[in-house]
Amino acid sequence: MSALGAFRQAGLYGRTVARVAQRGFRERGGDSELATERAVFVVGSPRSGTTFLAGAVGAQPGFVDLGEVRPVKASIERWASLSDAEAAVELRSTLELVRRLSFVRDLRPVEQTPELSFVVGAAVRAYPQATVLHIIRDGRDVVCSLLEKGWLRERKGQDDVGQLYGEYVRSWVEPERRDEFTRASEATRAAWAWRRYLTAARRVPEHTLEIRYEEIAADPPAAAERIARRLETDPTPLADALGAVHSRSIGRWRRDLTADQVEDVEREAGSLLRELGYA
Repeated sequence: MSALGAFRQAGLYGRTVARVAQRGFRERGGDSELATERAVFVVGSPRSGTTFLAGAVGAQPGFVDLGEVRPVKASIERWASLSDAEAAVELRSTLELVRRLSFVRDLRPVEQTPELSFVVGAAVRAYPQATVLHIIRDGRDVVCSLLEKGWLRERKGQDDVGQLYGEYVRSWVEPERRDEFTRASEATRAAWAWRRYLTAARRVPEHTLEIRYEEIAADPPAAAERIARRLETDPTPLADALGAVHSRSIGRWRRDLTADQVEDVEREAGSLLRELGYA
């Protein structure tokens, strides 16, 4: 690694550690080895509620929300090109360094980088006792939110780990459709992202609990009961945290998408919407 690359990597760790360590200083957990092995990975398409769900789980006693771990996010595209075994070694090393530097090794880690969906097999290989919480949201509402953010728009910009925004072809685009992606409408690209993240995140069903955003909004205590049962934790404080869900955003596509945009979404992801009961 070059000196510049090493400096940038140190910066990614530093910003993550500074944020996570605040929880480590406030709360002590239990058995560090048990906490380590029972990691929680929150995956799903961007704008599906990954941040909300991970924050709710990570706020529970004995847990810590690591957020989107920047060194993880910066490495996922390369990890996706490796075998699960190779990627697992690097993923575990990265997360454990963050936990050690942040003084949270006795708290159960909750990692919430959406791109982890593409290496979820490596994640559960790195932590065989881990639980994957896959949050699923109506793809049409996800498209609305992605359009609002503009991450797939024809513009330039960078995210917090230096990865570009814009219409450029992402690693998750099927090789045979790369040219099509650059010509597609922004709504099509957003639906494409939703479909690819969601299907990738379903790779390890034996480790995964799928939870609908709409399910949380309809009945936070019932959703908390399902999640807490899987995590073997108390559902009561989790229900309180899930009660902050933004239920008004459900069905926003009916107001915010044009007829042409709805058609684009249906063309790209209609079969998955129907499979999931959204259409």
